[in-house]
Amino acid sequence: MFCPVIELTQQLIRRPSLSPDDAGCQAIMIARLQALGFTVEPMNFGDTLNFWAWRGEGETLAFAGHTDVVPTGDVSRWINPPFEPTIRDGVLYGRGAADMKGSLAAMIVAAERFIAHHPNHKGRLAFLITSDEEASATHGTVKVVETLMARNERLDYCLVGEPSSTEIVGDVVKNGRRGSMTANLTIHGVQGHVAYPHLADNPVHRALPALNELVATEWDQGNEFFPPTSMQIANVQAGTGSNNVIPGELLVQFNFRFSTELTDAMIKQQVQALLERHQLRYSLDWQVSGQPFLTASGKLVNAVVKAVEHYNEIKPQLLTTGGTSDGRFIARMGAQVVELGPVNATIHKINESVKAADLQLLSRMYQRIMEQLIA
Repeated sequence: MFCPVIELTQQLIRRPSLSPDDAGCQAIMIARLQALGFTVEPMNFGDTLNFWAWRGEGETLAFAGHTDVVPTGDVSRWINPPFEPTIRDGVLYGRGAADMKGSLAAMIVAAERFIAHHPNHKGRLAFLITSDEEASATHGTVKVVETLMARNERLDYCLVGEPSSTEIVGDVVKNGRRGSMTANLTIHGVQGHVAYPHLADNPVHRALPALNELVATEWDQGNEFFPPTSMQIANVQAGTGSNNVIPGELLVQFNFRFSTELTDAMIKQQVQALLERHQLRYSLDWQVSGQPFLTASGKLVNAVVKAVEHYNEIKPQLLTTGGTSDGRFIARMGAQVVELGPVNATIHKINESVKAADLQLLSRMYQRIMEQLIA
């Protein structure tokens, strides 16, 4: 049986759009949107393809997503080639099936059905699509958002199609995300011979009490919507590779996933005070990749919850867990932002897959959200 959502998902999977290469995915989407009367504005920056498309005017509901995918890993371990979509026992396999070409297809088909029923819809329906979400995310959604903000574009509601669900479609909806910030710390010592420690200054020895305190710190207790802020050391590096040399420097990289209880400035201040207290000679470089955001309640959350309840007869959990998403950039526009997408059990894995029926269900949910907000 022909199914528009599955057919379009397969078309997109066949294009090997390894981030930030779009490989022709957006051209397929743009053709479908233009046929519906959308105005499409390409916004390409550097090696990244993006587009902003809209139809109608007034209160704006945007659907956001990315066409790029992560590398396949060992192709020989896939049950079918990763860019040759295959359905087995009702499950669609292929790189991007769940993250997030299935969502993109569900959005497009939902828009087609919605416009067929509501050709003169009262609000504005929009799409914000990028090919750089899985890699550096420097020339993608963030640049489109900056462009839209510079010209005072209105964006009231945004639904991001990231795979938010855990076991069945809609059991988890992301109504916010934690902030993410990485510290690159260098502790400076004096290199020397291990037999003459009095002539050297071992930065590893000096840093251990400070690192222990850093690991033991309770940063906050979270709140109603966010778990407590977490800090994880990701990399530690020192030494020349020789067993008789005291290293001159220790490099430590650690990442914070932080709640709305803290700001990045508060965390930086606390870390620097700790390092000063331990009288370390250090250099510290920070990279903030995302601020925390939250859409606690309102029309969008209500519409998403009702759509899930209507089709799956469950009340979704509203969570802010997981990594970052492009929602962090879109939230800067003052929009209500929610993530609703397929089950995420296989994303970024060998044999990534999604139930075909789930994508059809997701498309119906997207359509119902459109009907509640801008019909």
